[in-house]
Amino acid sequence: MDSTRPPSWSVYLLRCSDGTLYTGIATDVAARVKTHNEGKGAKYTRARLPVTLLYQEDALTHGDALRREMAIKRLSRTQKLSLIASDAPTA
Repeated sequence: MDSTRPPSWSVYLLRCSDGTLYTGIATDVAARVKTHNEGKGAKYTRARLPVTLLYQEDALTHGDALRREMAIKRLSRTQKLSLIASDAPTA
């Protein structure tokens, strides 16, 4: 990785074992999901394992990712599910 280039941030949505949705940000989403599933992630997900990655959206900067995370968190569950569905590959 080029040390002069800042890390690229992503926003992600997880489905927890109880069916709830969790939104977060990370520079390495796969590693972050692994951390969640090891019980070392957010307190919210620790009691709702395992989690499954449903959606990922790349952002250019940390600030962009934080703003997008907050926007997604303000969506209703139905709107979040629509966002996830809109990202699904078409058959």
